[in-house]
Amino acid sequence: MWRSCLRLRGGGRHLLNCPRGGLTASRGPVPKPPAHARAYAPPAERKRFYQNVSITQGEAGFEINLDHRKLRTPQAKLFTVPSEALAVAVATEWDSQQDTIKTYTMHLTTLCNTSLDNPTQRDKDQLIWAAAKFLDTDTVCCRVEEPETLVELQRNEWDPVIGWAERRYGVKIGSSTSIMGPSIPARTREVLVSHLASYNTWALQGIEFVVSQLKSMVLTLGLIDLHLTVEQAVLLSRLEEAFQIQKWGNVEWAHDYELQDLRARTAAGALFVHLCSESSAVKHKLPQGADSGWPVGRDPEPAFLTPFLPALGRAHLVHQVCAPGVDPGHQLVLPIVDLQEVDVM
Repeated sequence: MWRSCLRLRGGGRHLLNCPRGGLTASRGPVPKPPAHARAYAPPAERKRFYQNVSITQGEAGFEINLDHRKLRTPQAKLFTVPSEALAVAVATEWDSQQDTIKTYTMHLTTLCNTSLDNPTQRDKDQLIWAAAKFLDTDTVCCRVEEPETLVELQRNEWDPVIGWAERRYGVKIGSSTSIMGPSIPARTREVLVSHLASYNTWALQGIEFVVSQLKSMVLTLGLIDLHLTVEQAVLLSRLEEAFQIQKWGNVEWAHDYELQDLRARTAAGALFVHLCSESSAVKHKLPQGADSGWPVGRDPEPAFLTPFLPALGRAHLVHQVCAPGVDPGHQLVLPIVDLQEVDVM
């Protein structure tokens, strides 16, 4: 009987497949991943090295500043976003970090880095088809044949969402219990691809991210169009899992964490789409002059933010950046300062 064990020797990683006869697989060093992949490997937590977060407007857009350092991407590009609202949301992610910087919780920052660096070198058409391909295996279109209680649950919960999408876009989607998945009409695919093409590349990064989280184009469209809340979209994407948990019980340390993480990722992706879309992005110009400041007041929350706030946390998404010791209810002036270009990622 073969047994596999993972060992660390001399800083190298070796997988040894050891049969009873003592035969051993090759122990050569594992080759390093490509440079762009290493740049996006999960980083270790690092100590927070900055006190204040501010925003300035440059030639290419809005920049995030950590004290007197300009934020840069993993590939050392200047971190620049197209709208003030997105800059404020990203700045709030950085300002909300405590003693250590947990980049794996900063989904908006990650999406911006992906849009700026484009590590997989995908163009707009490739992003569209990466999202559209999920139609063939869409969660809400793939049904079970038994047990009857789950069949009825899927019909009651998923059919209304499919019906909404069919009316909203004037297409036919349907569902199937076949292992081959649903048969999506060519016109349906054309209409939805054309709809996706109306978004800019940044927004498409967010859409593809949400689709990959929910494993559903239909649920993603419902969320982006505000037909569904984040909680509803996530619940519908995990309907069979929720059914099994109700039957067999919940593992709190596993299932609860997975649920909250999925909600946060989905909310961040949907919010990213809205903040990158011209119809909902808030755009302002900084006042001129070296002594000027950029006031970011506590304005009422825009209507499109409402579905995303519970999952992300309202404290992280209000339209202001709170420095340490500043009352969140007060207006905060973000200073325009002479910044050094330092890689902080």
